[in-house]
Amino acid sequence: MSPRNLFRIALALAALGWFGWTWYRGQHPQAEDAGPRPRAAASHATPAAPPAPRKYGRIAFTPCTLAASMPGRPSVEAQCGSLRVAENPAQPQGRGIDLRIAWIPADDDARLEPDPLFAISGGPGESIVDGWPGMAAAFGEVLKTRNIVLVDQRGTGRSNPLRCDFGDLNDTSVQALVPATQACRDALQQRADLRFYGTSQAVADLDAVRQALGVDKLNLYGVSYGTRVAQQYAMRHPQRVRSIILDSVVPNTLTIGNIFARNLDHALALQFGRCSADPACKAKLGDPRAELDTLLATLRKAPPTVEYRDAATGETRSKVLTAGDVAGLVRMYAYMPTASSLLPLLVHEANQGRYGNLAALGSMDMLQDAIAMGMQLSVICSEDGDSLVARDEDTDTVLGNALAEAMAAQCKVWPKGAVPADFRAPLRGSVPVLVLEGEYDPVTPPDYGRQVLQTLPNGRLLVLRGQGHAVFSAGCTPKLMTQFIDTADARTLDAGCLQRLPYTPPFTSFNGWSP
Repeated sequence: MSPRNLFRIALALAALGWFGWTWYRGQHPQAEDAGPRPRAAASHATPAAPPAPRKYGRIAFTPCTLAASMPGRPSVEAQCGSLRVAENPAQPQGRGIDLRIAWIPADDDARLEPDPLFAISGGPGESIVDGWPGMAAAFGEVLKTRNIVLVDQRGTGRSNPLRCDFGDLNDTSVQALVPATQACRDALQQRADLRFYGTSQAVADLDAVRQALGVDKLNLYGVSYGTRVAQQYAMRHPQRVRSIILDSVVPNTLTIGNIFARNLDHALALQFGRCSADPACKAKLGDPRAELDTLLATLRKAPPTVEYRDAATGETRSKVLTAGDVAGLVRMYAYMPTASSLLPLLVHEANQGRYGNLAALGSMDMLQDAIAMGMQLSVICSEDGDSLVARDEDTDTVLGNALAEAMAAQCKVWPKGAVPADFRAPLRGSVPVLVLEGEYDPVTPPDYGRQVLQTLPNGRLLVLRGQGHAVFSAGCTPKLMTQFIDTADARTLDAGCLQRLPYTPPFTSFNGWSP
């Protein structure tokens, strides 16, 4: 598999999230907008005075608009500020980082609760501030009585972002990754010590923000990789946490290794099982997994040159369609079952020699700009790098070992920071915890939630049927999250409404589902 395709998969993992969710949420990084731009004033007009800062604790905030990138999604009015922290905690007078912070004030000051909600993004490498417009609707009820605080983790968004532009790698050897990674490393080291952009530093930053805001306790919502940050924060500062929501959780005890390959195959078995159980789908499309294996074998042996229509420009283009293209596309679609319901049809069409649709979808932008890849490498290489090894049992999976091998090669040349001795210890204690998992999640399966709750007696797991990765907006989940934050009691939640979540039927034609 070529480096270009390895990066296509890696960027899909990042844009969807290493434990993340940007792709199906449809978000791209957006700069803060200070609001509607006024028309140019006449030369004799007196310039309007800037709005007076609004204080939250000792941090000064000014009005800003968090712009939505997805058509039809509203922007979010917020207050924006920053807090300077030391890059290296052992050198408080050394180089600093300005953490970007967005505060969405509660609707009703008269009923304001003292404990805000801190939301933590996935990736690693995503900006929670940039991504918030795609999430905000699910937390609208929380805002009635609580402030919401968003802190761009160091290395992301506008908190000294560590971005890499790997360009378009055309070399066919995995070794091409190494010089590209070294070039990124060398460029970033001109302004950052890459050893200090991991989870432990992010936890310290969150608590620094909490202190600066004058908050005694907070509620945490973490999604995907953000669940690692949330668990680590609760371990280091248990007296500061009132409640935790872990959406698509990864246990502290788990290193990523090559979890992607087996977890994806397990999710595909469940998702493709919808077609196998549907007589019309099975009769028309056969066994989706067998069809996928046939297609991947064909592409590995003789990848065809395919003409397709570019969705962005409408122009006709051509490309060599590889097994890596298809593997990355399958994994992207698996994150959201409403999209993966199209996969059996796409794969069947390709096995009939009609490759155009797969080629077009596989050539779409993988949102490299949505992820600060340098920050992601600082996290993974320091905290999980030793587990990135090829395994014989993963050879015949859809992803195989290519991703683990590629990331291991990058980590050999990337600076690594120190990790606390108890970093892998499970989160323990009586803190109220609500764990949310999608039944069909291809990266953080429900078993992960069960593992986490073994040491959290005041926790509860909700598995959302037919759902994939990051389930905060599915069905009545926003209502349940709000009730949990209000009561800090997961056990009393009436989650029967989740049984109304529908399974997505498989497509048997491009006209839609079978009647």
